[in-house]
Amino acid sequence: MTQTPFQIIGPDAEAKLDWLKLGAALEAGHMLPRAEISDSFLYRGKDTLLNRAAWIDELGLLVKSATIFPENAAQNLPAVNGGAALYSDKNGLLEALVDFHLLTKYKTAGDSLFAAMKLARPESKTILIVGAGTVGRSLRAAYGAGFPEARFLIWNRNKSRAEALARDFSNTDVAESLADAVQQADIVTCATMVTEPILQGEWLKAGQHIDLIGAYRPDMREADDAALKKARIFVDSRATTIEHIGELKRPIATGVITADDVVADYYDIASGTFARGNDTEITLFKNGGGAHLDLMTAAYIRDAVKG
Repeated sequence: MTQTPFQIIGPDAEAKLDWLKLGAALEAGHMLPRAEISDSFLYRGKDTLLNRAAWIDELGLLVKSATIFPENAAQNLPAVNGGAALYSDKNGLLEALVDFHLLTKYKTAGDSLFAAMKLARPESKTILIVGAGTVGRSLRAAYGAGFPEARFLIWNRNKSRAEALARDFSNTDVAESLADAVQQADIVTCATMVTEPILQGEWLKAGQHIDLIGAYRPDMREADDAALKKARIFVDSRATTIEHIGELKRPIATGVITADDVVADYYDIASGTFARGNDTEITLFKNGGGAHLDLMTAAYIRDAVKG
């Protein structure tokens, strides 16, 4: 018996993708039966091998492997690499090999934009991106689609990288002071690889939306205890964040917050609880990723390519 031909979806598929349509696909995916997911991590010093798998009835199966080597930047190489395979839910056959960087770009930034469209004030006019790496660039594109009238600020410890990113987009400026920029922003989105908090709760103001992306290991977090205590906390998935990522795991372990302080995840959208309560509260979203979101994104990419 011969294998049914499968698609190889490369970076050129990006021309057919749309950030807002991806958001609709993520919402639809969370109306399907709850995903079965499995994550495994292997570590060597600062380096990480992350294997993620997901299965959603009526949608499909996906296995994604990511290698995260932070020191690659010194060699002008991407810090995150890997591969992804999408399988049919009907018969388990391989349907597509999806370009890892394309999938990761749209899953990561699309996840954050989707949450912001639910939690941020629609009239948000100033968006601060903390971190000017690959994810920061993706966030500028994604948030620009969701908030086309917004002004953007970029802050990065290496100012030249922030300047390089800002040059590639209109209506985008470099922030000199992180504290001052946070106090100007309606939305703050962080995509760094810090292990100790860079975002201070004392800087936050009423009505903001905070989007935390960078932390993915138990020893990493971007926001301090004060920020968590001032905000209503949301996550994309309780299963992939609370016990796995330092952003929540560490403050829960020390009693600063409890797991019950997480108001909702995406599976609560249908109940109406994944939503901003009023214009003055601070909403804080932890983007934990998860293979189920990779699966939903890969299925969206597959369908967009097919037309």
